[in-house]
Amino acid sequence: MYQKKTGIVGIIITIVILIILVIISNINLEKLSYIENVVSSIVMPIQNGLTYLKNKITGNTEFFDDITKLQQENDELKAKNAELEQNLREFEIIKSENTTLKEYLSLTEKYSDYETKAAYIISKDISNYSNVFVINVGEKDGIQANMTVISDKGLVGHVISVTSNTAKVQTIIDTASTVSAVISSSRDTIICKGTLEENKQNLLKASYIPTSANLVGGDKIETSGMGGIYPKGIVVGTIKEIQNTKNITNRYAYIEPAVDFDKVETVLVITNGTV
Repeated sequence: MYQKKTGIVGIIITIVILIILVIISNINLEKLSYIENVVSSIVMPIQNGLTYLKNKITGNTEFFDDITKLQQENDELKAKNAELEQNLREFEIIKSENTTLKEYLSLTEKYSDYETKAAYIISKDISNYSNVFVINVGEKDGIQANMTVISDKGLVGHVISVTSNTAKVQTIIDTASTVSAVISSSRDTIICKGTLEENKQNLLKASYIPTSANLVGGDKIETSGMGGIYPKGIVVGTIKEIQNTKNITNRYAYIEPAVDFDKVETVLVITNGTV
């Protein structure tokens, strides 16, 4: 009896399995894929949320904390960099002032035979017709018109006007300037003036050259001490170019000043006239 029941159950199970296999074989695979997509769209957001909560709980937010710390460190570095830049600017100012003081000392030692007042240029007025500048000393410093102005290289010019705190200096390359000078090798006297000639504005034109004078390129030119303004023996420049003419009395030369007027910044004003 028992064996009959067992056989019946086996038959029933076999039939059920066959039915399931038939159903599965008839299911449309596209519909099955669609169902999977629907289920996935519902499940994935939930899964992502659970993952975020898991990371939050387990301490995986350290990445964001690191970003905050990096931002703070970056701000601190910016502040330190700004402080260093400010210190550098202050250092450059001190360095510049120190250089100026050294130039003053060098000038004073070089021209120790003169009584001088150190100054620096605060503005320049340069054009085709004039070459003057303003220095930071004036009447209150004992500066007067016609005082000679020099640099470490040589003659700069002379004071033409003063205020309480400043003085205007006409340079020797100004077209209105005239310097009585001598050729150091021969001691012949010449007159040097500023010129308007093209490409010659930074040179001096030497004229009234004695017919007996032997001009040689590179000869040094210095002040003669005549003319009532410049003391004797201050370097003016050197002969750069000689222009001979049919009439030897009209020959002339170009003098390259010892001073670079584009770069000069520190000067001395001679306050006691000639030595």
